[in-house]
Amino acid sequence: MRARGSKVILGFSVAVAVLAGCGPLDTQDIGVDHLAKSAAPTPKSGGSRRGASPLDNPDGTRPGLAPITAAKEKAKARELIEKVATKKRGTKTGYDRKQFGYAWADNVDDVPFGRNGCDTRNDLLRRDGQRLQYRDGSTCILVSIALDDPYTGKTIEWRKEKAAEVQIDHVMPLSYDWQMGASGWSDTKRRQIANDPLNLLPVDGSMNASKGDSGPADWLPPVTEIRCSYAVRFAQVALKYELPVTAEDKATMLEQCA
Repeated sequence: MRARGSKVILGFSVAVAVLAGCGPLDTQDIGVDHLAKSAAPTPKSGGSRRGASPLDNPDGTRPGLAPITAAKEKAKARELIEKVATKKRGTKTGYDRKQFGYAWADNVDDVPFGRNGCDTRNDLLRRDGQRLQYRDGSTCILVSIALDDPYTGKTIEWRKEKAAEVQIDHVMPLSYDWQMGASGWSDTKRRQIANDPLNLLPVDGSMNASKGDSGPADWLPPVTEIRCSYAVRFAQVALKYELPVTAEDKATMLEQCA
């Protein structure tokens, strides 16, 4: 789906599961336990109503993704995006989600929330959610939250019984990372980018599925007000992990903050 053309695919029918990450859903990566069918929601404005601007949240520890609207802030955004290197996508040969470690592992060093006794998925639901309800006897496992989804602008009343309604998006998809240089990384570094809150957003499950492993030239959030912030976050991850993006993706990122 090409969000720049404002085309939203209706009637997604995708296999999803509790531990769904970014990229096309693969039964080798996650345990598929049901089919979810949902139509793409009508975009609202505003992104995450309680979210932080990525320019004010460089480590990803604050919730959501607030719009960048002021001219001065957009200039800062373009300056940051300009620092990202470019190259063509490499081969996807050898890619597997397992190359980036067990999904949502807590035993990851040198990233926020790592080794805090709670898995990455629940860390992110807690970071971005409101009205948090935990499983009896747990201070980690969430059973319900209210999520302001930055990609669609809607509020999702999430329950663990329908866990895949909210999925954790890798802003810079892991397959994309692999093709842009992560194939040559250590296992440790790949686990870091897979569990770094800077690269992770809880979002509407159908949006995550529609994105797949697309870069910004091929997929942008339906909510137009959030696209500059999304481009900044993509650039922040690329710069932190010294990954390039394609020339087409960089041009699209700059356009969103024009």
